[in-house]
Amino acid sequence: MKALQFMSPNTMAVNEIAIPKIADDEVLLASRSVGICHSDIELLEGRYIIPFQYPIIPGHEWSAEVMEVGSKVSKLKAGDRVVGECVIGQEHFGFSISGAMAEFFIAKADWLHKLPENVSWTQGALVEPFSCGYYATVRADNMDASDTVAVFGAGPIGLGVIAASAAKGARVIVIEPSADRAKVALSLGADVVIDPTKQNTKDAVMEATHGVGATIVIDASGRPDAMAATLEVASFHGRVVIIGISVGGKAPAEMGLIQSKELQVRGIIGSPGVWPETIRFLSRTNLDLSKLVTSSFNISEADKAYQKVLTDKSQIKVHVTNSGK
Repeated sequence: MKALQFMSPNTMAVNEIAIPKIADDEVLLASRSVGICHSDIELLEGRYIIPFQYPIIPGHEWSAEVMEVGSKVSKLKAGDRVVGECVIGQEHFGFSISGAMAEFFIAKADWLHKLPENVSWTQGALVEPFSCGYYATVRADNMDASDTVAVFGAGPIGLGVIAASAAKGARVIVIEPSADRAKVALSLGADVVIDPTKQNTKDAVMEATHGVGATIVIDASGRPDAMAATLEVASFHGRVVIIGISVGGKAPAEMGLIQSKELQVRGIIGSPGVWPETIRFLSRTNLDLSKLVTSSFNISEADKAYQKVLTDKSQIKVHVTNSGK
């Protein structure tokens, strides 16, 4: 089978390797669509948040078809359409253990969730990033149509936040400098987009909310200055959720606003425990997230897909597909 392997720092290749054998509690899967994440680039460069060893097959955002199940697997069968979680105890699928960027791969049955028929392969491969954005809206506590949500950043996670917030009926204000990403944000339900390079963010949010501020503020940018600005644009009794990741970043912040506005401030990471409801949410709302995919490559050209991510900063999400033909 063909598989994209990271061989050493900044070195990758599409190689022919043996199809893996499954254990009794495992499932053999044929990849159908696999997304590339910024974390994959960090892995390629030789750095990740937990230990790993080369060679390694990346790919933790995926949809796949069940080919074969182990003797102890009773809830899945050949032909089932599934997605799978990527943080399993101390292991990270596609990082510390090989992932889905191959024609075939294996996973434990317990990691998998069935895809509803109205959720496409492309949509399925977007469940992992969307689950992070959806989880941010869940952790904002009772988000509904009465809320105005300010979202910093319209990358893949931020766009998921925007789509989920709009689907819940909230009014959505987006702070994003990229015109291309602003267009996608608007197509997913954003009401207002603020370019922070051309407008004062606080003034623009206050103008858009008639001086009240946003009842919910979510940072998906990972920029320390944006994290600090969340306090400034929040309303009295506002809820602030930080999902963007910044390791070691610093920025001055007016910390007294937490007390004077009686803010709720919460940091979150990933999407623990919400995959089943994320999938139900996608299915029942009929959200079309496919517009996040800006380029697509066949598995035989998976290395070119990564080069596209590395060289073209306009890309939002690049997918690698495997039709099985």
